[in-house]
Amino acid sequence: MDSFFELLKNRRSIRKYTEQPVEAEKIKAITTAALMSPAGKRLNPWEFIVVEDRNMLQQLSEARPAGSQLLSNAPLGIVVIADRDRSDTWMEDASIAAHNIQLAATDLGLGACWVQMYGREKDEHTSAESYVRGLLNIPENYAVLCIMSIGYKNEDRKAYDLEKLDYSKIHYGTF
Repeated sequence: MDSFFELLKNRRSIRKYTEQPVEAEKIKAITTAALMSPAGKRLNPWEFIVVEDRNMLQQLSEARPAGSQLLSNAPLGIVVIADRDRSDTWMEDASIAAHNIQLAATDLGLGACWVQMYGREKDEHTSAESYVRGLLNIPENYAVLCIMSIGYKNEDRKAYDLEKLDYSKIHYGTF
């Protein structure tokens, strides 16, 4: 069990990547981890779009005025979508899958960062979600939750200091 807690302690949002591509076997492992994610009633409303094309990653990086630009320097993006008509817990299910992607990437020695799309705007006329939907031909019944940027780290982030965690957020019995 120590290795799981080490993984959690060392998983940090990485926004800078080297140009080294992510190997196919690592992409397969990451997407397999996503497919093993739990889902309400095992309806599995999530689906994943693997993007390695630099031009498309550049276009995806323009989905928001701030916060998505890191995609232009990532060698890999995984777009996490979910069929809203399939399950009323699509957001929770897709979020768990996205987190599995982050943990799998970290376990494989890669960096990853969640780039929120759902509920965000590209500009005053276009949502980030509809922009991404148009770029990737995603059907209307699918929500675009996030894009996970993934790559070999080009920055170092310190592990969480367990002594600095806010344990006052933990309640026993009642609030």
